[in-house]
Amino acid sequence: MSESETHLFRHEYGRLVAILSRQVGVQHIGRIEDAVQSALMKAVQDWGRNGQPEQPAAWLYRVAHNELIGEMRKSRRQAQLLEQFATDLAPNVQDELHQVLPGEMRDDLLRMLFVACDEVLPAESQLVFALKTLCGFNVPEIAQRLFMSEAAVYKRLARARDKLKAQPVRIDQLDAEHCRPRLANVLKTIYVLFTEGHLSSHADAAIRCELCDEAIRLATVLVEHPVGQVSECFALLALMHLHRARLSARLDGGGGLLLLEDQDRSRWNQKQIGLGLSYLSQSAQGDQFTRYHAEAAIAAEHCMAPSFDQTRWHKIVEYYDLLEHAAPSPIHALNRAVAVAEWQGPQAALAALEAFPTPQWLLDSYLWSAVMADLHRRAGHSKSAKRFHQQALKMAPTDAIRALLQQRLKTALRSTRQDST
Repeated sequence: MSESETHLFRHEYGRLVAILSRQVGVQHIGRIEDAVQSALMKAVQDWGRNGQPEQPAAWLYRVAHNELIGEMRKSRRQAQLLEQFATDLAPNVQDELHQVLPGEMRDDLLRMLFVACDEVLPAESQLVFALKTLCGFNVPEIAQRLFMSEAAVYKRLARARDKLKAQPVRIDQLDAEHCRPRLANVLKTIYVLFTEGHLSSHADAAIRCELCDEAIRLATVLVEHPVGQVSECFALLALMHLHRARLSARLDGGGGLLLLEDQDRSRWNQKQIGLGLSYLSQSAQGDQFTRYHAEAAIAAEHCMAPSFDQTRWHKIVEYYDLLEHAAPSPIHALNRAVAVAEWQGPQAALAALEAFPTPQWLLDSYLWSAVMADLHRRAGHSKSAKRFHQQALKMAPTDAIRALLQQRLKTALRSTRQDST
């Protein structure tokens, strides 16, 4: 399968699930997913022999639609629904793919995200269901991104499907009153989608630009609707644009990851940085302050700094304090320590982390070991630095991250030798 087909399948999977769910109801989500998966498998076989059709999205919809009809035909209890479904929709494939419901968002996938974020579901189940069913994530990717076991992902996914089957909501009945309470979890799903693209847990790709672009697309559609015209949405868009603007500079010539201090800043997309700063300005309207505001402010500081050494690290530490207040997380404390090390030195950073109650899941992650290795090395604690570095290499989730850690060690050792001469 080509890379372009992989991207197409990932995007169309969620969109087809959303379209078919609107047509026949979310309570049939199991059959809908089976039909879409069957269509994608047939596409791999057919397109491999005959080439990709002129309208691949319409081809996939038609096959999934027919597959779903065939499955539903087997159940006499759904004969009436089947008759209406087959009669109304079969002749109008293109119309259905582009239908916009009056007064609603102009994107089926985004509307389905609001269905997935139903308050009857626990927040984590909402997120797992949305990432798996609508965003095309596999279970290992979800587990790593949400810091949970794969067994927990499967359990939450099953619970979400059972709840939606028992309490179905018609997509075309969602209005602003239904959507507003679900907005925060929709934004969280879009945020995780972007984060996976920005630093992928996938073994074959360090960065997945298509996920970042899809997250930005969904958020852009959202802010065009009255429900999304709030400061939190603008802050998330600002954050994503400011990170996306620097994405091409995060890879070296061989496709390996580069640390911020090693990036060529002339490769940063200044037009997109300007767009991100514009959205950040829009997000300042009103009294709301969220994690997205703080993270966007941190990203803006990096974008506006002339160089790594000239970064206003004291401001970044301040924004991390605000971030910790808005959305407490051990990850934020760890990232704050990195900024403290640049501002006040590694000993201050180590002291800050020693005073912080670190949960076991973070202690068992490569992120903790990598940061501790760097801080101890810079503080002159060679034995501790070596121990943490070995742990980080062992726990690195992908080859790209492992290679980055190894390169970091080589650079550090070279710098140490130069300082001693």
